Amino acid sequence: SMFFICLYLHVGRGLYYGSYMYKETWNVGIILLFTVMATAFMGYVLPWGQMSFWGATVIT
Repeated sequence: SMFFICLYLHVGRGLYYGSYMYKETWNVGIILLFTVMATAFMGYVLPWGQMSFWGATVIT
């Protein structure tokens, strides 16, 4: 989706400009990464169909 394309572009820009060297930026980025992963997982599991059930079973 467009959200993940923008996310990857943002990470690439940060790597290009060396923004990852700042500790505060690194910590906020890690927190946002886990938040995005949790949001994507919840969006996948939320319909609770057969695919969602087995996806949740495998991940947890």
